[in-house]
Amino acid sequence: MVGAALNTAQLGGKHPAAKPLKGFKGSGVLEIVDDFDRDTYRAVYTVRFADFVYVLHAFQKKSKKGIATPKSDLDLMKQRLKDAGQHYRTNKR
Repeated sequence: MVGAALNTAQLGGKHPAAKPLKGFKGSGVLEIVDDFDRDTYRAVYTVRFADFVYVLHAFQKKSKKGIATPKSDLDLMKQRLKDAGQHYRTNKR
């Protein structure tokens, strides 16, 4: 499902399973949650920048308590979003 969601994003659409990630209001950061072999995986990407899709993080959800994303993962995604913005500004067409 993650590949299909990223392909849909590259084509300018939004996959039905993609949901805005909490904590990134209005920034075009989306999350896909997928299960495989009794494990849960998350992929977070942004469509904030025209003609670019940046995957900010992909990881296995390990906690069995709650659905909250760990702060360390959120901090990493925020830094990668900043890095994506810098990359976009220097490489946009």
